[in-house]
Amino acid sequence: MNPPLLPGARARLETIVKAYDVRGIVGEGLTDEVVEALGAAFADEVDAAGGRIVVGHDMRDSSPRFAEAFARGVTARGADVVAIGLCSTDESYFASGSLHAPAAMFTASHNPAAYNGIKFSRAGAQGISLDTGLAAIRDRAGDYLDAGGVTGVGQPGSVGRVDVLADYARHLRSLVDLGGIRPLKIVVDAGNGMGGLTVPAVLGEAAGLPALPLEIVPMYFELDGTFPNHEANPLDPANLVDLQRAVLEHGADLGLAFDGDADRCFVVDERGAAVDPSAVAAIVALREIARVRALGEQEPTVIHNLITSRFVPETIEAAGAVAVRTRVGHSLIKDRMAETGAVFGGEHSAHYYFRDFWGADNGMLAAMHVLAEFGAQAAPLSQLAARFTPYSLSGEVNSTVEDVPAAYTRIVEAFTGRAEFDELDGLTATGLTSGDEPFWWFNVRPSNTEPLLRLNVEGEDAATMAAIRDEVLALIRA
Repeated sequence: MNPPLLPGARARLETIVKAYDVRGIVGEGLTDEVVEALGAAFADEVDAAGGRIVVGHDMRDSSPRFAEAFARGVTARGADVVAIGLCSTDESYFASGSLHAPAAMFTASHNPAAYNGIKFSRAGAQGISLDTGLAAIRDRAGDYLDAGGVTGVGQPGSVGRVDVLADYARHLRSLVDLGGIRPLKIVVDAGNGMGGLTVPAVLGEAAGLPALPLEIVPMYFELDGTFPNHEANPLDPANLVDLQRAVLEHGADLGLAFDGDADRCFVVDERGAAVDPSAVAAIVALREIARVRALGEQEPTVIHNLITSRFVPETIEAAGAVAVRTRVGHSLIKDRMAETGAVFGGEHSAHYYFRDFWGADNGMLAAMHVLAEFGAQAAPLSQLAARFTPYSLSGEVNSTVEDVPAAYTRIVEAFTGRAEFDELDGLTATGLTSGDEPFWWFNVRPSNTEPLLRLNVEGEDAATMAAIRDEVLALIRA
């Protein structure tokens, strides 16, 4: 047996293989040798010998190199590679779904420039998590590294290059018709990420599609994995400041902000105020429910994770659909989409999942639904959003906590008799309020990777939310 290619490789794999993807620092956990082994392991896990695997990548400096290393591992194990080059993550899902092939996307999403990673899909854009194959991929890769490298098969695969951007844009246009909306001025902040490639193709004419009644003011469309303007993480309010200022300066109707791999989209109204992702989820849910009910589907299912606003399930049920509450998590929700046949799924983190997009998430498609709904009426976006944001949400508040069980105990003791508890995902407490008292709930979840507790609170009004938030934070940080 050859000496291990990388001493301590298994320990490194343990640190970079997360619950739903691979994520690590380039040159430390992530190296060409590790990536090549992961490519071979992925081909083995999805039984791709004699078949094909889609490989795409974002604009980070290391991504093309890693995509090539991964392809070496895949082809060594007898599978062909369909290299789609620069793409967004949801574009890689499109390729996986339309070609019915497993896929690997090289991206670290919203993480800083020093990071990279891999998002895997089975054929048809189905998710892969630790429980559904990612652990096996990790262990197979460790075997290859321990053995001194990837073992090739007698008939290696080949690499072919395909551009799917135009087909991706046409597919999204077929799902949401924006041709008849009123003219809108939109500022789009791509954050130097992949939205700089996909927005001109889908919402503009770069893919050869007809012009839409949209005037797009581009911000940071230059693909640059060093993120020279701000991190491509719109979930952090600091990264929305430039967009909010530009919306006001240009007198725009709204603003859109994409994360680094452009699978999440955040919305800003004409005043520069962020529209809560739960409001977006409710808007899109109503549109998708109405669409499939018009086609004869009597009780469609819509998924929401347990941290979305209470207004989301209220909206789903009022529209005659079935609301399914789930834990937080990308691959988990993709699995639940498949299990339930849900038409749509929404998360508090601005991940939006569509049955007509193979159950995968697509921020661009969610944005198109918002444009279609908003552009079909005359009111400003702030008024439309207010209808879908009747309650007060805290947003996610993180606290460093070394002893999570002790924090849970303090919370349960303080709220016993005042709340009902469930542990679907972390600890959720729902207030035992009478009819004339404002409702409230909160959820506390530990981070998978850091000594953090994540708190989310909702109240019927701002004062109720703030009081519960402050009380729980004091208990967490005691």
